Amino acid sequence: MDAAIDDLPLFRRTDPVTSRIAGREARGFRGEHHRLILEALSQGPAGASGIAQRCGLLAHQVNKRLHELAKAGEIVETGRLVESASGRPEREWAITAASR
Repeated sequence: MDAAIDDLPLFRRTDPVTSRIAGREARGFRGEHHRLILEALSQGPAGASGIAQRCGLLAHQVNKRLHELAKAGEIVETGRLVESASGRPEREWAITAASR
């Protein structure tokens, strides 16, 4: 994975102190979450709920990492909507050709 992904901020300047603390703590597990998500998507495209089910993370944990992986060029939106675990539509994601 690109080292630049590790440089992405985990909180905004305008976030409260609790978010800043959580962001600093997230550095410890962010890489593992990225690896699990990419491994789950290697089985085929999926939405956040499907990815979470495949890799054992919670959907909100997956959602927090998707934009980072997309920004790093590791995954892309397919343009399709799939049904989430709660029955609502969610975006579908796939691994980019470069990540395979």
